[in-house]
Amino acid sequence: MDKEWDIVEVLRHSRHDWLNRLQLIKGNLDLNRIDRAKAYINEIVIEAQHESKLSNFRLPKFASLLLKSNWEKHVFLLEYEVLNDLEAVEINDDLLSNWTKSFFICLDQAIEAFQENHLSITIQPQSDGVRFFFDFSGIIIKKELIEQFLSTSELDVMVKELSESELELEFFMPKV
Repeated sequence: MDKEWDIVEVLRHSRHDWLNRLQLIKGNLDLNRIDRAKAYINEIVIEAQHESKLSNFRLPKFASLLLKSNWEKHVFLLEYEVLNDLEAVEINDDLLSNWTKSFFICLDQAIEAFQENHLSITIQPQSDGVRFFFDFSGIIIKKELIEQFLSTSELDVMVKELSESELELEFFMPKV
């Protein structure tokens, strides 16, 4: 997870992802599934819009962490969404990215590998800071690891749900 990514590696992973996406579109078109191809293109456009919003935030370490997350060896798939187009307010990027890295490590250790584990992060910029929602669905086998991590967290995290199949967290980071 602490791997240093050089530009060639980033471009290699990105090119691989885009080739996979193009093959899916081409395959659907070859099978005359025009609606499926269009739907997939729409998904890609929405994902690219969220990627753009995230990249334009004043959170370079956090953005980098999320952008490369699915290229690393996590046992969950990450999706993220940036709500609204408010101008980004400055928050503590180091604190946020360090907490998120640690959370990813904890989650990797607490969930069942080789299952459909999904983590969704919703980022809601506000005039006085940014609100974050972390929603996990999958198989949690070590709830106590997550509970321990959250009890020692530097952030004031509200646990909305923690069960064997779901985890919902919310926290607010004020602008600096």
